[in-house]
Order: sequence, then C-alpha cells, then structure tokens
Amino acid sequence: MIHQTSDHAPLPDPCFYSDSHVPQLARVAAAVKEHGALAGVELAHAGASGPAASHREHPLSPTAKFPHYYYNPITARTIDKQDIAQFRRWYRDAAVRAKSAGFDIVYVYCAHNLSLLQDFLDVKTNKRTDEYGGVFENRVRLLRETLSDVKDAVGDTCAVAVRFAVEDRRRASNITALEDGRRVVEALSDVPDLWDVNVSDWPWDSGSSRFFEEGQQEPFIDFVKKVTNKPVVGVGRFTSPDAMVSQIKRGVLDLIGAARPSIADPFLPNKINEGRHDDIRECIGCNACTAEVMTYVRIRCTQNPSAGEEHTLGWHPENVPPADDPSKTILVVGGGPAGLEAGHTLAKRGYQVSIADGGSEWGGRLVRERKMPRLSAWGRVVDYRVGQLQTMPNANMYLNSVLTADDVIGFEADHVIVATGAKWRKDGIGRNHDEPIPGADLPHVYGPEEILDGNLPRGEVVVYDEDYFYMATVVAERLARSGCKVTYITTASDPAPWTINTLELVHVINAMNEMGIEIVVGTSVTSISSGNITTSRILTGAESNRKVDAVVLVTGQISDDVLYHELIAKREAGEIASVERIGDCLGPGQIAQATKDGRKAGIEFCSTGR
Repeated sequence: MIHQTSDHAPLPDPCFYSDSHVPQLARVAAAVKEHGALAGVELAHAGASGPAASHREHPLSPTAKFPHYYYNPITARTIDKQDIAQFRRWYRDAAVRAKSAGFDIVYVYCAHNLSLLQDFLDVKTNKRTDEYGGVFENRVRLLRETLSDVKDAVGDTCAVAVRFAVEDRRRASNITALEDGRRVVEALSDVPDLWDVNVSDWPWDSGSSRFFEEGQQEPFIDFVKKVTNKPVVGVGRFTSPDAMVSQIKRGVLDLIGAARPSIADPFLPNKINEGRHDDIRECIGCNACTAEVMTYVRIRCTQNPSAGEEHTLGWHPENVPPADDPSKTILVVGGGPAGLEAGHTLAKRGYQVSIADGGSEWGGRLVRERKMPRLSAWGRVVDYRVGQLQTMPNANMYLNSVLTADDVIGFEADHVIVATGAKWRKDGIGRNHDEPIPGADLPHVYGPEEILDGNLPRGEVVVYDEDYFYMATVVAERLARSGCKVTYITTASDPAPWTINTLELVHVINAMNEMGIEIVVGTSVTSISSGNITTSRILTGAESNRKVDAVVLVTGQISDDVLYHELIAKREAGEIASVERIGDCLGPGQIAQATKDGRKAGIEFCSTGR
C-alpha cells in the first residue's frame, strides 16, 4: 500500500508510505534473499476498491463512484490534477523505500479490479474528459507515467515489473485480450522489465479446481510474448510439473507463477529439479488458503497442514521430529484425511504404524466425495498420503478391516488414534433447527450419503442447505445432471455462503443457473409431509407450501465416535493405556481441519506421555 487512501482494512496490507515501514519489510526481503531468491514487492493503490476505513480517508477514483467491493457508505472522490501529481510522488517514494529495504523487483500493480491504475484504463470507471480520459492513449497515460516514474526512482539496480490483468472476466469491459488489454501490452511492451499477466478479478484469476482446469488463463495471456521482448510470468491454477513445463516449452510463458502450489508444497521447485515428482504434495485447488485471507486469519492449506503453523507451532512441511522410541506401535483406526495424515507423520518420524479402515478404498469421506461433480481434484489428499505410506517399511495398511473395541485391545498397540470420521444428519438439525424437522423420517427424505452412494430420487427434488459450504450445491448439481427438477433452498442470504471466501460463490450461482436449478434464499424448511413441504421466510415468517417428490437435507454432520467412547470406557477399566480421536470424529469440519488434526497428533505423540 503506497498511501493511506489505499487502505483495505480489515485486511492487513503491508505499507510503504512512511520511512518507518522500511525496517520491518527489510527483514522480509533479507529472509527471502537468504535462500538465494530475488525479493519482489507489489506497490499498489486500490483506488475505488479500497474504502480507506482504517485511516478515515476518502477513496480515490478517476470518476466519483462507490467502492467496488464494500458496503461502506462512502463515495470515492474524483482525483484531480493535484491528486495525480501526488499519486505519482507516492509511487516514486514507495519505490525508493522498497529499494532501500533490499527488494530486487518493484511491481506496479494494475490488476484484479483492485487498482486505481486499472480504473483509469476502464471506460466504465473513467469518465474523464481531460488528458487522462476518453481515448485509449489518454486512459493509458497514468500507467505509462507511473512506470516511468518508478524506473527513474530505482535506477538500473532494481527491476520494475507490472502486474497487469489483460482481461476483466467479472463484467463486460473494454479490458479484454482482444481489445484494450492487448493494446496496453502493445503500447508499453518494452517499458517494464517484466510482464506479470493475469485476468481479473480474483475469483477468476485464482479460481478453484471445481470450476477451472489447469492452465485456464492461457487463451487470455498467450498473445503477450508475441508483442514484447521482456520476460513474461503468469499463473493459471498450475499444479503439475508437466503443465508448467508445457507452457514454457510452447512459448506461452517464460516463468511460472505458482503461489497456491507452493503453499501446498514449498519445496515444489526443488522436487521438480530433483525428479521427485511422486513426493510433490500437489495443490487440490480447494482455496482453503484464500478463505483464510478473506476471514482475516493466518493462512492454512488442506494438503500442507504445516502452512501457517511454521512460527506458531514450529512445524516444518518436510521435517518432523524423530521418534523418541522407534519400537513403539501406533494403531490408527480410519483411513480418511485425518487418519492418513497422522499415520504418515508418525511413520515418517520412525514409529511402527498400522492403519486400518473398514472400507475397500482409502480416503474416508473422500472415497465418495471425489466422485461427485467438480470434486475429483480433492482426491489428491488421499493419493499423496497413500503413495507415501506405501513406500514406508514401518507402515502397515489394512483395508476391509472393521475393528471393534475388543479388536483394538487385541492389537496391543502402545497408542490408538481414532479417526472414524462423521456422518451426515438426516433429521434436519442444523443452524436453524435445534430439533428434528417434522417429517424428516419419511421415506422420501434423503441425506447426502444416499446421494453420494448413487441412491438418487426422481422428479421434483428440494435440496435444503444449512451447511453453507459445498455439499448441498454439489448434491443439487448431481441431481440436476440425473434429470431431476431441483430447487435449492437455504436459510442463508446467498447460496453456499462460505464459498465467497473460497472465491467460488459467483461460479456456484452461475453453474446452478445454467443447470436450471431454482435458488431460494433466506428460507427455512419447517415441515415435510408426503408430496409437500412447508417453508418459512427467515425475515418475515411468511409460510408457503411447495409440492415435492423428494427432499435432501444437508444440515450438518455428527461425529462417528462410538468406537472412541467404547475405548475410553476400556481405558478407564485399565484395558488400554492411550487413545485419542482426531478429525471429523473429534468434530466435523473442513478437510483442512482434518489434515491439521492428523499432523498435530503425529507431531505431538511421545511414548512417555502426551
């Protein structure tokens, strides 16, 4: 952030508008360079996208308008000539500070509909009639001037890059790869030292695997190298080395941007270089990482449970503490995400590990979920851990092994971890219902597990969502694909509201609309009868009836913890020494929570006591 008027509160943006900011960011640059890498920093002004609420400033815009993304009751003011001169000075000063902090690459940011510079390029946000508005050359003027200013400020010992969105996919715009997006690159082709290109805005640039394939930005960015001699870096939800290499060999990009894949596996480049492709924790594209940014907590990752815990817990994504007594045996009951992560971590530490699961496939909840629409990539959570465990001589794996409490006692393990998961409720108890929904026990009422098993109803089906994440919309899509006429009803004000944090909400809505799924929000299902449901509006209490052939209740899960409690009774009777539960068996949640629980159990186990 180059000035207080770019404030994104409550997001904690790093700042470069004061000399007092230099020391802390110098530590960041030094830490990056310590490992032989170049340190780069994006210098940005959010324009009308930043409400500047923390500093109580007026947001800036080429033309007065409301901020793009916030409900703040404030209008961004029109930037005048004096403001433009100040803006250019803010950029120059921030660039000098970045260089003095030790950064090797300074970015001018013009992307994601989060940039004043991008607002000047767009005819929808730039209605000016002076030399900074109107025709293309006028609208690109401030970006050209800013790049020139920054290059002059840092000299030839610091590279200047531009991060530029060549296409706005959020709305109809003149910024497209066929129109002004291309013209900007052509007009400024050799001005920056590096082009970092993408699409806008974030739900399209960092779209999830549910809605975007690898390399999905190629059709929008493949022209850039044809019109510039400068290096080009880009992104595109890359996860596999083959896809990355393909873009480079075919001349689409010179460098691969791999933020999310590097969160999943920080040692991704090393493993590619060493040919250790099977050891890569490949990103599943679930966007658990973006969800934590959106909710203002430290980052987390489904595939890499150490992400965000390196400082707080001292966890390392590759290294684990050695076993204090490698002869100790641990039995893990349950081969889902939590159990597999616990078993992998413990085996890596050197303990003797056995994992037993009652099913015919590894994966727990993911055995079925990965087969549902758009969720196949999530199966990598299982594939990576099973692949690693199968190479470990101290790890034994048993499928089709339903264990009773007596079976567990007979195993004589030094420690038992119960990771038996959770089951979806069928009674309708959830966020809005503390008691079962009347009629939930009728034969035409389903839970998600029947749908996951392929037991599909026919006709007109209501999917009722109080879970608020992905399951209800996935079930609705599965039923629509099978020929059902589907109505999705939720108590929330948006369908699957948590998905705004995973950058999926707009795509969820578009997908359901395309499949003809009726969306009803702010509504509760209050009772179910044969061929009918009664609903109530959340805000008014107004009731109505709807004819249905079937109802699917997606309202919550309940831990499958019977075995755990039986073992606790055995422990109290002195028949077993050490037992714990993890993952959904401890408390149903996201898969990222399950793998974190598994990592925690694996790291913290000590044979002399927990």
